[in-house]
Amino acid sequence: MSRKTKDDGLTRREFVTAVGLTGLAVAGSGVTVALAAPEQPTGAVKSSAMPKRKLGKTGVDVPVLALGGGFDTINNQLLLKQAMKWGVTYWDTAESYNNGLSEEGFGRFFSRNPEARKEIFLVTKLHPKGGDLTERLEKCLKRLQTDYVDLLCIHSVDDIGAITPAIKDWAAQMKKAVKFKFFGFSTHANMEDCLQGAAKLNWIDAVMLAYNFQVMNTPKMQEAIKAASQAGIGLVAMKSQAGRPGKPGVVGEAKLEVVERFLKRGFTDKQAKLKIVWENPNIASICSQMPNLTILSANVAAALDQTKLAREELDSFRQYALETRGDYCAGCGKICQKAVGGAVPVNEVLRCLMYHQYYGEPELARLTFAGLPEEVRRRLTEVDYSRAEQACPRGLAITELMRQALELLA
Repeated sequence: MSRKTKDDGLTRREFVTAVGLTGLAVAGSGVTVALAAPEQPTGAVKSSAMPKRKLGKTGVDVPVLALGGGFDTINNQLLLKQAMKWGVTYWDTAESYNNGLSEEGFGRFFSRNPEARKEIFLVTKLHPKGGDLTERLEKCLKRLQTDYVDLLCIHSVDDIGAITPAIKDWAAQMKKAVKFKFFGFSTHANMEDCLQGAAKLNWIDAVMLAYNFQVMNTPKMQEAIKAASQAGIGLVAMKSQAGRPGKPGVVGEAKLEVVERFLKRGFTDKQAKLKIVWENPNIASICSQMPNLTILSANVAAALDQTKLAREELDSFRQYALETRGDYCAGCGKICQKAVGGAVPVNEVLRCLMYHQYYGEPELARLTFAGLPEEVRRRLTEVDYSRAEQACPRGLAITELMRQALELLA
């Protein structure tokens, strides 16, 4: 039975939906939106206040919160300055973010604040295909207005086989030339297999992976995290909010409990989603896209707050994960891709849809979708997804989701 809140007569479900789910602004990847952020930071907060962790065998201390650069960095120079002041000194970008404009925005900041470069742990990413890696890296460095990046990642790896011996040799050459200090890759799909594969190599310094309350408790993920950590690989989480690809569904009781529980403690469920990832000491940092000061402030507040989650709070998240299992694509792309005969990378299309539906970023969604091979996009209407639905371990309504993707992104 729904009950009224004391203040405005809203039902419990209406109140939680209005505040806990949608927040006060549109959420981005890994984004938190504060209702009342604990220990709200101000410009007086020193960077030393931001907790740091070792990034694997690199030995480098990085802040537990990293700035994802998939937004308009050119016109958000003040935000970059504030991120530095609050200790968010791990900045992540990629050649593909806004067609290089993200890198240009960081580069503009460094040109105007030359002393800032040595304070920033700078990361950029290159897709394994798309032309000569050295030439493209030089273009990245030119846009970033720097001689080197701290970490270079091969972007969006879904099979460790993409990290070829040729790439290993290239990485060694670039390290020797001091074009980057450390090497790794990012992965949104088949993350566990990629981590296990990386653990068997002795030259991978760091891995960025989709990691959140939906996937962190599976035995396969836990084993993969352990293997990578024991191999000295620094781990950076992304997609910490576990956004759904489809339209919002009915708010279940487990979701209501999670939101209410954390609102009472002074922070939102979105901040709690960050905190539950930080509970794992093997995660060095969370990379979060924070395109405005409200979001940046809320995420920083969550990082500064040292309150540990109680066992019952962790249990409530596990229950919530079970309840919403069919709403989240866990990136096990090999399963659904095999089910459709390799015709379509279903999980990649669903990732684009997630950007559009959950993170409220239609431009990023369409840009990422447009980056898929033309023949793949053409096949989307020709494929029968029923076998993929049957094979999906999470029970996603793949046929309907692919229809939405075509309607919104094509």
